Amino acid sequence: MYLRRALIAGGSAAAAAAAILGAVAAGKSKGGSDLDIVSVPPPLATGQWDRNWDRREPISMFNLSKINGETGEEELQLHRNKHKPKATRHIFLIRHSQYKLDGKSDFDRVLTPLGRQQADLTGQRLASLGYKYTHIVYSTMTRAKETTEIISKYLPDVKKSSSDLLREGAPIRPEPQVCHWKPDFVQYYEDGPRIEAAFRQFIHRADPKQEEDSYEILICHANVIRYIVCRALQFPPEAWLRISLNNGSITSLVIRPNGNVSLRMLGDSGFMPPEKISRT
Repeated sequence: MYLRRALIAGGSAAAAAAAILGAVAAGKSKGGSDLDIVSVPPPLATGQWDRNWDRREPISMFNLSKINGETGEEELQLHRNKHKPKATRHIFLIRHSQYKLDGKSDFDRVLTPLGRQQADLTGQRLASLGYKYTHIVYSTMTRAKETTEIISKYLPDVKKSSSDLLREGAPIRPEPQVCHWKPDFVQYYEDGPRIEAAFRQFIHRADPKQEEDSYEILICHANVIRYIVCRALQFPPEAWLRISLNNGSITSLVIRPNGNVSLRMLGDSGFMPPEKISRT
């Protein structure tokens, strides 16, 4: 508890170490275990940033109960340096382009002629930004795959892979509820855990071994993107349906080494002529 308070307050490594050693000493004097004292975080106040939101805060990456009481501060600093990220992750979330809504199955829900034009424009926009993209991950649904194929023409050297986790679905029951979107309640139980798994899989700070900043692209769906944005910014996830995204739009998240997250773009489609913009 003492450790978490020191970290939330923005304390130095020395202060954090002192908190650990003090907590350990207090636990031993009361007959309790080291782990019992330092592993139970206090509840976060409303609006307070959870610094360990991705479970990659350096202090949480090793067993505090094994810290030596005599060399604790030095040992703690060594562990923190080992697990401390150095690079920033830039994540671009692309909504698929317009597709045929009347398709009987996913296989039939291909991009419309306008949708193919939108994907062209999105690909040109991403290429024009001049970033050294490292990876494209796309949903396995037809409209996302076709959007990826077109965008990839403008980023030919970027490796690609697919993920079922990014498929469209109902992430969580929205608040407030709306009359025009009412999926079967069971969908929340089927899709929610999967979309939450997508968030945990793709949205987190860089691995400590990553030396350079990375620029990654996820091509998927409006519900998935809106849920991810709410989770990444630590907004109530039930608010996802309050956000609207155009087809082929670009949303950009930046994840700093210290775990801070910022939203650079949300549903940007200003690079498209007005007559090419749609939201279906």
